[in-house]
Amino acid sequence: MTSLDEARSLLREFPVVDGHNDLPYALREQVRYDLDARDIATHQNAHLHTDIPRLREGGVGAQYWSVYVRSDLPGAVPATLEQIDCVRQLIARYPADLRAALTAADMEAARAEGRIASLMGAEGGHSIDNSLGTLRGLYELGVRYMTLTHNDNNDWADSATDEPNVGGLSAFGREVVREMNRLGMLVDLSHVAATTMRAALDTTTAPVIFSHSSSRAVCDHPRNIPDDVLERLPGNGGMAMVTFVPKFVLQAAVDWTAAADDNMRAHGFHHLDTTEDAMKIHRAFEESHPRPIATTATVADHLDHMREVAGIDHLGIGGDYDGTAFTPDGLSDVSGYPNLVAELLDRGWSRPDLAKLTWQNAVRVLGAAEDVARDLQETRGPSNATISELDGQDGQDGLDG
Repeated sequence: MTSLDEARSLLREFPVVDGHNDLPYALREQVRYDLDARDIATHQNAHLHTDIPRLREGGVGAQYWSVYVRSDLPGAVPATLEQIDCVRQLIARYPADLRAALTAADMEAARAEGRIASLMGAEGGHSIDNSLGTLRGLYELGVRYMTLTHNDNNDWADSATDEPNVGGLSAFGREVVREMNRLGMLVDLSHVAATTMRAALDTTTAPVIFSHSSSRAVCDHPRNIPDDVLERLPGNGGMAMVTFVPKFVLQAAVDWTAAADDNMRAHGFHHLDTTEDAMKIHRAFEESHPRPIATTATVADHLDHMREVAGIDHLGIGGDYDGTAFTPDGLSDVSGYPNLVAELLDRGWSRPDLAKLTWQNAVRVLGAAEDVARDLQETRGPSNATISELDGQDGQDGLDG
C-alpha cells in the first residue's frame, strides 16, 4: 500500500475537520448567493476551491464554514447574517452530503451517517458591532467560533496586521472572551496580534483555537503563531489548525506577496479581491514576477515544528480555501488533504497521531468548550456590559435588544 492509499484509508475512518473555508464569501462575491450559478454538487474547478465531489475526494468529514465579511464593509452585522443564511441554504440544498452541526456530538453523528458536519465560524469581532447581545444572537444562529479580529483592529482587540491600538484586548474585549466562554463559542485567535493571543489566553477559561494559522518560527509572518503561544496550548487545552496560504507558510512568498498586494492597490483593487477582474491583475503580475511555490512539504514543515512545541494533541488543519488566491502544489483545492496526510506518513507520523490531527482534536476541543459553558451557565447569566461602560468609548455602546 502506498502512503497515499494509506492516507485515504485513514481519512475514511478519521476524516478531516477543516477549521476555515471561505466558500460563503466566494459565493457572495461571485454570484451574490445564486446557488444555481455555482452548484457545488458538481465540479466547480474553474471558479472555486470547494465543491462536494472534491470535499468527498479530500476526505473532509467536518467543515467550519466562515461567515466572514470585510472589516471595512458598512453594515457588518446584516452582511454576516446573509453569510449565515448562505450556509443554511447550502445545508438545505444538499442534505445527502451536508449536515448542520452545533455540537461535538453532532459532528460524530454526521461522521456515522457519512455526511459532512457543517459548522460556522464568524471571522472578525467587527461582526458583533460591539454588542454582546449580537454575539449571543450569532451563537443562537449556529456560529460556534469567532475570530476576535480580521486584518484590521476593532475597538476592543488588536489585529496582527494593523498598528497596536488597545495593547491586545481592552476591558470590553476581555468581557467578549468571557461571554464566549459562557456561551460555548470557541475563541479563535487567528488574525490577532501576539499581544491579543496572550491576553485572550490569560482571560479564557475554555480551550481556544487558531482556525487557520501556522508557525512564526518557520515563517516569520505576523499572521502566524509564536512559539511562546504554542507552548501555552497544552495548559489551555486548545489547538492550532495549520493553514496552507503560501504567503503565510513560505518565507519567500512573504516578500512576493507584499509586492503583489501593492500592485493590486495600484490598479484600484483591494489586495484580498478574488473576483475575475482582480485575478486578471494578479495573473499579469505573476507572469512578469514568478511566484515562489509552496508545496505539501512546506505545510508539513510547519506541522512538524508545531508538534514539537505544542504536542500532537493540540494540532489541526484549517486550509483557508476560497479565501486565498494561491495554494500550494499538492494542496490546490479541498481534494488535496490526502497528499498532506501521505507526506506526514512518510515523515513517520503514526496513524493514531494523524487521527488526532484530522478529527479527534477538533471534536474534543468543541466538546470541552461545551463543558465549560455548561458549568459557567450555572453560576453566571448573560453579560449586558457595554463598551462605553468598560472602555469609556463613545459611539456604539453595545446595548442589547
